[in-house]
Amino acid sequence: MKNAGTFLTELQSGALNGRMIEIYGCDPDKAQGYADRFAKVIKGFQVTFPKNAQAQIGLYSAPGRTEIGGNHTDHQYGCVLAASVNLDAIAAAALNGTNVIRFYSEGYGMIEADLSVLEPVESEKESTLALIRGMAALAMKKGYDVKGIDVYCTSNVLGGSGLSSSAAFETLMGVILNDMFCGNVFDAVEIAKMGQITENQYFGKPSGLMDQSASSVGGVVAIDFGDPENPKVEKIDLDLNKEGYALCIIDSKSSHADLTDAYAGIPREMKAVASVFGKTHLRGVTKEQLIEKTAAIRKVCGDRAYLRAMHFVLDNQRAQDEAAALKAGDFAAFLELVKASGQSSYMYLQNISVEGAVDNQAVGVALSLCDVLLDGRGAFRVHGGGFAGTVQAFVPMDMLDGFKAAVDGAIAEGCCHVLSIRPVGGAVV
Repeated sequence: MKNAGTFLTELQSGALNGRMIEIYGCDPDKAQGYADRFAKVIKGFQVTFPKNAQAQIGLYSAPGRTEIGGNHTDHQYGCVLAASVNLDAIAAAALNGTNVIRFYSEGYGMIEADLSVLEPVESEKESTLALIRGMAALAMKKGYDVKGIDVYCTSNVLGGSGLSSSAAFETLMGVILNDMFCGNVFDAVEIAKMGQITENQYFGKPSGLMDQSASSVGGVVAIDFGDPENPKVEKIDLDLNKEGYALCIIDSKSSHADLTDAYAGIPREMKAVASVFGKTHLRGVTKEQLIEKTAAIRKVCGDRAYLRAMHFVLDNQRAQDEAAALKAGDFAAFLELVKASGQSSYMYLQNISVEGAVDNQAVGVALSLCDVLLDGRGAFRVHGGGFAGTVQAFVPMDMLDGFKAAVDGAIAEGCCHVLSIRPVGGAVV
């Protein structure tokens, strides 16, 4: 932690550009742009919290994530392939001498969390306040003396984008609390676990651990949740520029709002099928076993549950095969597996549009554009939870300009985001 003025001088002079390159994996000529963003946050902090204008502050960052392989496999103790991206939530934070966390989020205003309340509050469900309270409470329950802080935050992780803005926020809070009160004893996986508990118990959204792990750990990671208390996380090298491809995330311009029931239906139906085999989760069930029990599953759980279980079994293996293909340097095989994952999500998982939707099938429209425009090259798939939000596409560089222009023209200007994979997860600057 440093005096706010000292940090400003270092950021504006370029003294921290090396750290920007390290965190974001950017070219040197882009480092100052990232530094300027942190300088803006410090200035916002000083205006918002004038009594702390010259305080000792910390600067923090937590990235959004892109799911590359394994769609809705994590909550069934499966495998995923994911990566952090160069969009992030960043913050300046300082002690405020109270027992209240005052959190100002640019564009959303001030939130105050009284640290005397450590249990989930029903009226706070699905709110930012719930995330703040949850992360602080978990650190305190682990024995750490969390005190009041002032936090100024800004984020370019698009809400409802499938880049997991909530996981970035949880990771950000975890990194801040870990640095300021816990002596940085929590590793990236532990912070991710705290984020998942917060999401489930305080925010009220059922989720696996993939989003939080990808944001917290950073880079391209293969994660095996076979033991959810101790997931295996393996970093994998992937240089998209070297392969001649760009990563595009397409905002379909539909919202994730009011879709909690749709998301919750997927793990609920998968677990119902698992119960037919005497299990609580689908990990370990094979496609041969599903085929053998087809009639029983359809009768007890329904057809959609059967199809979603088949998706899990197939996509869980695909996520492992994708990681193996990248480690072997076989990018062509990787792309074929990405395509197959997208087809499985559409056909079996059925998380492209909400049940009964006729006029609003925005994700399906975005997928159709990718199919036609890429014309057999690259790969594309639904991204994240589905039903609304985004589509992921791996686009050959020689097609990128035309692809982006066509998608922007068809859906909305600026909806096609060209991103890079960030090598570092949650970070203390």
